[in-house]
Formats: sequence, structure tokens, C-alpha cells
Amino acid sequence: MPRSFLTFLILVLTFSIGRPRAKGQVLTLRQAVETALTNYPSIKAKNNYLSASKATVLQSRKEYLPNVNLSAQQDYGTVNGQNGPLYGMGLSVASSGLPLAKQNWNAAFGSLYLTNVNWDFFAFGRARERIGVAEKTVLRDEDDVQQELFQHEVRVAAAYLNLLVAQRLTRSWENNLQRADALRTVVVTRAKNGLNPGVDSSLANAEVSNAKISINQSRDFEQEQAANLARLLGITNQQFVLDTVFITKMPEGIADTTVRNENHPVLKYFASRIAVSDQQARYFRTLGLPVFSLFGVFQGRGAGFHSSYASDQNAYTQSYFEGIKPVRYNYLLGIGATWNMTNVLRTRQQATAQNFISGALKEEYNLMDQQLRNQLIMSENKIRNAVANFREAPVQVQSATDAYNQKSVLYKNGLSNIVDVTQALYVVTRAETNRDVANSNLWQALLQKAAASGDFGIFLKQ
Repeated sequence: MPRSFLTFLILVLTFSIGRPRAKGQVLTLRQAVETALTNYPSIKAKNNYLSASKATVLQSRKEYLPNVNLSAQQDYGTVNGQNGPLYGMGLSVASSGLPLAKQNWNAAFGSLYLTNVNWDFFAFGRARERIGVAEKTVLRDEDDVQQELFQHEVRVAAAYLNLLVAQRLTRSWENNLQRADALRTVVVTRAKNGLNPGVDSSLANAEVSNAKISINQSRDFEQEQAANLARLLGITNQQFVLDTVFITKMPEGIADTTVRNENHPVLKYFASRIAVSDQQARYFRTLGLPVFSLFGVFQGRGAGFHSSYASDQNAYTQSYFEGIKPVRYNYLLGIGATWNMTNVLRTRQQATAQNFISGALKEEYNLMDQQLRNQLIMSENKIRNAVANFREAPVQVQSATDAYNQKSVLYKNGLSNIVDVTQALYVVTRAETNRDVANSNLWQALLQKAAASGDFGIFLKQ
């Protein structure tokens, strides 16, 4: 059997994209999908991103609440004052005292107790748009989870089919070894009895050796597919017994024309990305507008310096409790507006940049939409071709088997040669592998149709 033929079959098979069962127990496709959706780390990660987005919505809503600040301080120091201009850079002290004729180092305790309420009650919808961004992000992440679930279902089903056909190919190569070994037994017996030349034994031995090598290559490919399926299931066990019942029959209603789901999970995710970007652009536009605020302050203050200290520098006490006790109170209520006018120039460009991002996301949506439409058309063509091959494969297997049996009988009776029998053996093996590939291709085409239409149930309900 030529090795190039096995290589060709492997290339053909690579076109496609719960709970683990113990060895000997059948793992159905539905169970494999359920296991993968539960275990796969990528899906868990996207669920965590979704939870983070939901928490961000709550945080955004609470940002509209007023700021309430409580402050208390107790100090010890001097109160020398000085006339002169000063700009508050945040690095100077706020000592309160009249400018005296000369420096002194009299020191006492003081205190300040402060309650401040500040509420940006109107900012031209800034808080509402910020909350809108957070809510759109939640919808995007929800759609991201759904499209990841959908795509992973397709990936697991494809890996399941690839492993299934790899196992069936291994079985075909094992059958080929049995036929080659049986042929060798006949050839060696006839050669020992002088009925056939000794070279026939060498050819038969070579054919058996080639069959063993082909099995090893097929098992290697099968193990690769098992490892891929295990990775997608999120488990380490790579010993699978798969359900072969459904792949031996033709799916029902496979030729029915399917209209693509307008809520295709992938397209829905791409659309939600656009919605988030548009909402961000609206939010950016509000950043350049004024902010109207309500504010209120209530203050209590204490000092160890008496009211007559300006005329009598001995009128103070260093008692801690006298210094920290509040003796003067003030309150303030007000309304104000702040507007950094140059922000208009900055935020306009920021919103413009975000609009360009929205345009790019729309083009990516159009590209994905076009790809899915083409994939749906291509899947329909693949299904028609796969159905024809599925119906033709049994005819090829039966004819090849009949031809091999005839050549075997003729060889046993000395009416044929080893070359003809070997060629017939090759034709049988090729027919069986073609049958296995044709069965898999039919279901792979149906899976591709389900992926393109956005409805995995088209495949799973079969």
C-alpha cells in the first residue's frame, strides 16, 4: 500500500475545523459538548469578564450620588500671620493669626471638624451616558459569551468527527493487515509446495510490513485528534470511545435550504461592539460641557489662642483639651458651575476618533456577514457533493470486495499472480477509507452549514 495514499487521506481529513467517560463507556456528541461548555477555560474567562462589566454598571450608577466628605484634624503650632499675596499650591500651612510686629514662638493646640457635601446634579447627560456605556458593555460581553459558546460547540463537534473518522480509518487499516496476513499465509504455503515462486513470499511479507506501518501512522493521527478533543473538552483523559451510530446514516432533511439566523451569535457580538463604540462617542461629547454643582459645608473649629491674643500675646493656653474643643461653627450652602472651555476642542476630536472606530467596527461586521453568507452557500454545495459520495461509497466497497475475493480464489487455484491480488487488496482498502471519509465529510458539511447559519441545533438534533 503506498504511503502517499495515507498521507493524502490525512490531508483530506484536516479540512474541518459534560463529563468525561471512562474507557469502554461511550462518549456521545451531546455529552462532549456539555463537558466542553462546562470546563473550557476560555468560556470561564469570558464569564468573568461579563461579571466585571455588570459590577461596572453598578459602580457607574453610584457615581451620580453626591460626594459626602468627613474631615477631622487636631494640630499643634504657632499662628504668626503675614500680609502678602499667596497662591495655594497645596504645600503651605493655613495658620490663622494677625500679623504681629515681630516673630514669636507661642504655640497651642487647634482643631478643625468639617463635613462637605458636593453633588454634580446636572452635566448635560454625562452621568446617563456613562451608565449607558457600562450597560452596552454588559450586552457586548453577554453576546461575547454566547458567540464563544456557539463557536466552541462547533469546534468540539468538528474535533469529535475528526477523531471518529480517525478511529474508523485505523480500523480499516487493521482490516487491511488481516487481509494481507491471510494472503501471506496462502502465498507462503503455496511457495513451500512449489506452486508459486519464492518471490511471491517476499512481496507478501512486504505488503504485511507496509500494512503495519500504515496502522502505526493512522494511530499516530488518531492520537493527535484525541489530544485535540481532550484539549477542547478541558480534560486530560485522551482515551475516548465515541458514538459511531449517527455517522453511519444520512442526516434527515440535510438537503433542506436553511436561511441564516439574523441573530447569528457571531454577528450579534459584532453588532454589540458597534453599539458600545457609538455610546462611547456620545459620552465623550458630554465631557466638554459645563457641570452644575450643589455644595454645602458645615465646620467646627477650636483653638488654644484666645480672642484677645492680638493685643495680649500671653492670652493662650497649651491645654490639649481646651485646644481641640470646637468653639466656632460655620455653614455654607451654594450652587456653582464649572466649565473648562478648552475641553470642547479636546472632546470633539475624541468623539471624532471614536466615530472612526465605530466605522471600522461596522466594516468588520460587514466582512463577517459576507463570510458567513459565502460559507452558507459553500456548505450547501459541499452537502450535495457529500451526499453523492455517501451513496456511492457502499457501491465502491462492495465492488472492491468482490474483486478481491475473486482474485484471491483465482490465486489460490494458480490462475492469477501476486501482483493482481495485491492490487485488488489496495483497491479494497482504498474503498473502505473512501467510505469512512465520505461518511465524515457528510456530517462535516452539515456542521459547516450549522456554523454558517448560526443554529447549532441543525447539527445536534440529528
